[in-house]
Amino acid sequence: MRTLVIGDIHSGVRALEQLMIRAEVSQNDHLIFLGDYVDGWSTAVETVNFLIDLKENYHCTFIRGNHDELCREWMLTKKENPQWLAHGGTATRDSYLGSKRENWETHLAFYAELENYYLDKDNRLYLHAGYTNLKGVEYEYFDQLFYWDRTLWELAQAIDPTLKKSDADFPKRLTHYEEIFIGHTPISKKELVNPQNRANVWNIDTGAAFMGALTMMDVETKEFWQSDPVHTFYPGEKGRN
Repeated sequence: MRTLVIGDIHSGVRALEQLMIRAEVSQNDHLIFLGDYVDGWSTAVETVNFLIDLKENYHCTFIRGNHDELCREWMLTKKENPQWLAHGGTATRDSYLGSKRENWETHLAFYAELENYYLDKDNRLYLHAGYTNLKGVEYEYFDQLFYWDRTLWELAQAIDPTLKKSDADFPKRLTHYEEIFIGHTPISKKELVNPQNRANVWNIDTGAAFMGALTMMDVETKEFWQSDPVHTFYPGEKGRN
């Protein structure tokens, strides 16, 4: 069984469908989605429907992203957060307003069941954004940091690449896990890029909401697959550009 981790989709279900074929995903694989399923392209409802159907037939773990939580808040309160609307929420709102009401209840249940993080049997950690507690995710004070924090990736980028995890100067925050897989912070918004590794952190967000591709990686071998640039599936749309 492969463990396959998937970066931020941002409503780009057409790219995900292509990626499933390119990676030859089977029901023997464990699919770990890093969050941000909506906000960007016009097919928000279709994207979540696809993920819910996927959950019925495949072994899936769904992590909570900040955009998923923003969408859920709007669905529950109908309060339109200007920042959310400006960063992909408008397309999501319009997608839901044009959909059947039964989608709302099913999707709200999906959003409520998302996990803040997942730790596998090999001590690999998966979460959308980061954490700040030096003792690790189990000791984090604020759940929102799991899907909002950017300092984890900033820290990983700042580490001397010659340092090893066993070195005294290696940041304590990162020593608790074999590897950490995140999304949230796009590696690039303007071009096709590969997933990046810094220290023991892997960033799988390759800019699917902008001009990049959607990425899926085998966590064991580090082989990865990418869709066509996601914007090419949505001519005439801007995504989050």
